[in-house]
Amino acid sequence: MSGEPVIAVRGLTKRFGDKLVVDHFDIAVPRGAIYGFLGPNGSGKTTTIRMLCGLLVPDAGEGTCLGFDVRKQAGAIKSQVGYMTQKFSLYEDLTIGENLDFVARMFDVADRKARVRDALEGLGLADRAGQLAGTLSGGWKQRLALAACLIHDPQLLLLDEPTAGVDPKARRDFWDEIRRLSKAGVTVLVSTHYMDEAIQCDFITYIAYGRKLIDGPARDIPDMVGLSTWRAEGQDLVALEDTLQGKPGVLQVARFGSALHVSGTDEPTLAKTIEALAARGPQRWSQIPAGLEEAFIYLMPGARDNFSRDAA
Repeated sequence: MSGEPVIAVRGLTKRFGDKLVVDHFDIAVPRGAIYGFLGPNGSGKTTTIRMLCGLLVPDAGEGTCLGFDVRKQAGAIKSQVGYMTQKFSLYEDLTIGENLDFVARMFDVADRKARVRDALEGLGLADRAGQLAGTLSGGWKQRLALAACLIHDPQLLLLDEPTAGVDPKARRDFWDEIRRLSKAGVTVLVSTHYMDEAIQCDFITYIAYGRKLIDGPARDIPDMVGLSTWRAEGQDLVALEDTLQGKPGVLQVARFGSALHVSGTDEPTLAKTIEALAARGPQRWSQIPAGLEEAFIYLMPGARDNFSRDAA
């Protein structure tokens, strides 16, 4: 991951009518990285991805994708990008093989038949090549969509919520393939709201209501936010959650399975509060490193909903 960024944009802005959907967005994606693009539904992730790959023209801002101007060279960008949409967008009344052949024709792929055959074998689709796409499960549709994205050997993959609606094993298999592609030098920008996927990314940008809240190496994000976090386990967690509200040093309390995670930015004050509560019992307390999810829960209240404010 060196050299010029594959994506480098500044100030990307997009309105639909009087609604500001993407608000002066900046991003720089290193070559060969898996870059996580995180945010809740409606945060502007899809609109931003479409501007990056030439499907939408920004109202403001500038920059490049694969060295091409995002405002003026959309056609060149689209020819070298693989874009996997949230919704399955291939033809359900064509077979797997026919869909891949059609996409290969669109991109004018050389030695098309051999390339389709390689794509079928590479993603384990060869035995199902004659099956209609509309009869596939979510996981197999996902695999077909990825094969279609890769048929023209793109340098950059833009994956928009690619694992939504598929089972855990299909998600795991998908991420194994993404890591393999990254090792081979393909740059991947993947939008998601699953935290277990976010931790597999090299870098992360978090976007909410059209604005970037934070970005950086995934491992550094919690430290950049500056949270101290304690974990409480045991009985009466519901009552404990109520007790914690408004206590010195406590900025957020979040349920994680059978435990509570209590976080704040004033570590000494929070530690004193936890020490007093631990002396009462009956919960067991331990200090833990803050994770990505705690960081994002903390950041969200500071973000303003762009659909609730007047256009500038």
